[in-house]
Amino acid sequence: MDEFVVTCPYCGEQIEISIEEDVGGSFIQDCEVCCNPWLVRVTRSADGADVDITRADGSE
Repeated sequence: MDEFVVTCPYCGEQIEISIEEDVGGSFIQDCEVCCNPWLVRVTRSADGADVDITRADGSE
């Protein structure tokens, strides 16, 4: 599992998330604090994984 600390684009809380090593692409996940939906984008390369979190409520 890869561990990432991300900041919720709604409430601003920093939250640690775990993503399995074979996961790539995009998926929806709710914030553990405010329950709003995130669009999580996982990009993998030879240097490792990168995670980008944005709002997934249609306002992005």
